[in-house]
Amino acid sequence: MRNKDVISYLGLWESINNEKFKGVEFDALKNEAGSNKFKISPQKWIKETNAIGIISKSGNNGGTFAHSDIAFEFASWLSPEFKLYVIQEFQRLKKNEAYQEKVDWHANRILSKVSYKVHIDAIKNIIIPNLTEEQKKFVYAEEADVLNVALFGMTAKEWRINNSKLAEKGNIRDYTDLLHLVILNNLENINAELIEMKIPQNERLIKLNNIARKQLLLLKNNKSFNNLKYIENAVNTTKKRL
Repeated sequence: MRNKDVISYLGLWESINNEKFKGVEFDALKNEAGSNKFKISPQKWIKETNAIGIISKSGNNGGTFAHSDIAFEFASWLSPEFKLYVIQEFQRLKKNEAYQEKVDWHANRILSKVSYKVHIDAIKNIIIPNLTEEQKKFVYAEEADVLNVALFGMTAKEWRINNSKLAEKGNIRDYTDLLHLVILNNLENINAELIEMKIPQNERLIKLNNIARKQLLLLKNNKSFNNLKYIENAVNTTKKRL
């Protein structure tokens, strides 16, 4: 810590992360750093500058601990091998980040094609649950449940009751597949338009259910959608590696 560069680094970290850092006292220490008479310990550094990046305790269970930003700097200074490892790891993470952004962009492009396909193709018949007469007449408190019933044939509460163990970690939408999520995205946009047209909820529910069943049939074997599934698998594989 007698090194001037080390003191400068510690001061920079504190000025960024510590609102109560004593800058005036730090400047005095920085000016003295590097000289033969300059001596400083972690405890003195903390006491004089009100630093928080380093913690130092005396006694049997004591010791000196530092934030990872500072610990990495010390480790890099002590070990050239560790410094090289940090540099290589940083470069690897940046490459993965760039790849992730590219994948996300490509996925958005394909999703646009999928949505476009839904809007221009005429379709036939289906697999999403048909609504019961009771569901057609029921008024749902949340618009989200209108979409849930139209697509899954049940409300979020009904799903939680039937899937109590799964409900501890997520909801009906967390456990659905990519195909249904794509359709759900389309239904949300369509429902917003129907609401602006002041179409009653029960009528919207029937329309949305019919649209959902048609889209499911159309997208199951759609080439663009299969490309989207491939990208989703690639993203999940990348995340596991990270």
